[in-house]
Amino acid sequence: MGLLGTLKDTFAASTESPNRGDATSSTSGAYWCHDCAERTLADDVAGDAPPTCPECGDEMELERSPDSTGCAC
Repeated sequence: MGLLGTLKDTFAASTESPNRGDATSSTSGAYWCHDCAERTLADDVAGDAPPTCPECGDEMELERSPDSTGCAC
């Protein structure tokens, strides 16, 4: 990869688009239990209700929506 390719990748990563870098991956976010550090992909959850944590049983919190530009981490 040359200098132009590196610059192109840098500018693509700095955009506010949620589809940065590899546009082939698409996710609706992730549910987190902050107390237990458990993570469940939103795509793996059936229905609209938040899942419960497999460790403690508390309701997990959605950390990222499809329209956000932040990450769920």
